[in-house]
Amino acid sequence: MPSGTRARHGAAPFPLLVAITACGTLGMHLIIPALPATARALAVSAGTIQLTITLYLVGLAIGQLAYGPVSDRFGRRPVLLAGLSLFTCAGAATALAPSASLLIVARIMQSLGGCAGLVLGRAMVRDAAEGDRAAAQLALLTLVMAMAPAGAPVLGGYTVAWFGWRAAFGLLALIGATTTLLAAWRLPETGRRSATGGAGAMVRASLRLLRSRAFRGYAVGGACTTTSFYAFMSASPFIFTNLLHQTPQRIGLYYMGLMVGLAAGGFSANRLAGRVAAARVLLGANLVSMAAACLFLLAWATGTLSVATVVGSIALFMMGAGIASPFALTAAISVNPNAIGAASGLYGCVQMSYGALCTVIVASLNPGSVLTVGAVLLGSTLVGRVALMTAIRTRG
Repeated sequence: MPSGTRARHGAAPFPLLVAITACGTLGMHLIIPALPATARALAVSAGTIQLTITLYLVGLAIGQLAYGPVSDRFGRRPVLLAGLSLFTCAGAATALAPSASLLIVARIMQSLGGCAGLVLGRAMVRDAAEGDRAAAQLALLTLVMAMAPAGAPVLGGYTVAWFGWRAAFGLLALIGATTTLLAAWRLPETGRRSATGGAGAMVRASLRLLRSRAFRGYAVGGACTTTSFYAFMSASPFIFTNLLHQTPQRIGLYYMGLMVGLAAGGFSANRLAGRVAAARVLLGANLVSMAAACLFLLAWATGTLSVATVVGSIALFMMGAGIASPFALTAAISVNPNAIGAASGLYGCVQMSYGALCTVIVASLNPGSVLTVGAVLLGSTLVGRVALMTAIRTRG
């Protein structure tokens, strides 16, 4: 097969791609309403139980480094099925964990499985499309995927209220098992298997990407603009519960408003792809998120913090993230068309590493601090803008 070509063994059904990609993010969002109850049941602090989010993000970041290059070498399907199986088994372990330490270990293992879908779902889209078409399809994937995390906290909140915190973790295992079975039944191979190279070739491909100023700019800029909102997500149960005195059921409903913002961003990106230059879209989306972070801080500074001001400003922030995400991802994984899996993995690693860093900052300073969260969001958009402008200038 000539270098640079890709064997098409069949198109992956789009709903299945959504389910595959959503598993990793569902593992983040579905259990958020359960965190206060989990901390009380296991007799640990809010900061300790937030490690189930922070270390989950760390696992998502590290795991993506392996899945991308390995799937370039051995194919998307077998690698994905292995990851989904790990996600399912570790999910069952979280539901049965007798202590916080074992819960955290199981969550790390769950994240290492869940990140397979994040990397390979996006890679499968890029296997079959390029340029603006890839951006449009990734935007549609972002749009549809946003609805899963939107409903997940609602489902998680009611599950905790009716059946207890363990049921929320058990539900993730059930979702993982269902997705694994569907993938085994319907998922075709979409990529090519590299006939040459090995671990050394995978490492070299990754290092070439890291040496690219354009890739680094899009990866860092995309991470700062998109996954910095995890700073809010990790602190939000305590902001809503302790400061705004809301119940778990209501908190779950509020997350729907946030995800509507992300969905609106994905829809906007889908409409803008091919109509407006990607550079303009990226910088405009960054400005939207920057303005939203300022509004969030303004509500705190003026004493007008409420459910409406919190949900409204963060939904706007996530709208900017939803617009930027597919364009930054498409640009990053298009830097080297012969290493799509590696690029998708590295991009995801940078994203989740930054998201984890944001949650660590919030948890270390004050798990429920509005000021800390707002500062992280605003600082991230500023750093992201510099990185995106560097990447755009590099690629011309």
